[in-house]
Amino acid sequence: MGKPLGQSPFIFGLTGALGVLTAWLIGQALVGSRSVIMLIIVSLFLAIGLNPAVEALHGRLISRRWAISLVFAGVIGFFVVFGFAIVPPVSTEMGDFVRAVPGYVSELLANPTLKQLDNDYQIITKLQEYITSGGLGATVAGGILGVGAVVLNAFFSAFTVLVLTLYFLGSLTHIKEFFLSLVPRSRRDRTGLITDEILKGIGGYVAGNLLISVIAGVVSYVFLLIAGAEYALALALIIAVTDLIPMVGATIGAVLVTGVGFLQSIPIGIACAIFFVVYQQVENYVLYPKVMKRSVDVAPAVTVIAALFGGALMGVIGALLAIPIAAAVTLILREVVMPRQERC
Repeated sequence: MGKPLGQSPFIFGLTGALGVLTAWLIGQALVGSRSVIMLIIVSLFLAIGLNPAVEALHGRLISRRWAISLVFAGVIGFFVVFGFAIVPPVSTEMGDFVRAVPGYVSELLANPTLKQLDNDYQIITKLQEYITSGGLGATVAGGILGVGAVVLNAFFSAFTVLVLTLYFLGSLTHIKEFFLSLVPRSRRDRTGLITDEILKGIGGYVAGNLLISVIAGVVSYVFLLIAGAEYALALALIIAVTDLIPMVGATIGAVLVTGVGFLQSIPIGIACAIFFVVYQQVENYVLYPKVMKRSVDVAPAVTVIAALFGGALMGVIGALLAIPIAAAVTLILREVVMPRQERC
């Protein structure tokens, strides 16, 4: 009798090659569907963030289905009211800002240093040739098509996230029970308590982050009105949106708004710079710790490292998800791993 079939070098090599090929195909499939995976993760994250509100309503003798309907209707209503309240004035102010850009450009061209650069390198002449040659028109046309595609894709993604969030919000209890059923019965109660703490922490982080962002936008809007800055509503909206990004978001928004302030007038620019430096200290050392201390218990160094890794892996969304994930890992280490090490 010959060798057993399983010990054949050819069969061994073929099996190994098929395993490598299967792993490569799975990796390619994951990479190709990363945008869908990202939408699912964001939707699940939002559902967990909205779940505390659902639980609060459900605890007041309202069925969970009605609680989910009220919370989701509140979210949709907020965006509708927000859109009707913000979009018209922001559109008007953005249009005014675009029309004011040529004036800002003229002021820059009057700068002696820029004039000298133009005399040395003929920057304005080359720019005029580019405009008259039709290259600008082609670029603008391509840019308009690109912007249209981006807007359409963003609308589709937002609609998908809303639908998935509603689905996850309705199925969150069943999803949690399913994963708990995979845990041995002797550890199920303990695992359920830790899971509830993780979900509570993520929900608190989402609510706290939104609250801090709203406060930043409102305070910035009031300051910009007092300072006499133009486009105050649009600039405050920029501050509120960028403030959602951990670590660097507030700085990015402050730099953008301060730059616009300097284009309007030097005193407004200086006032913006001073205000945002002071406000960020208040937000980082007073507001943020008070809002987050009951929801996300993570050391500052861990927060920074988690946000850096999350941003490197998944961009802005990764930075947003990294902090609650770090809090969940910290909780598991503190409640499971460390007590087990103490018993050894």
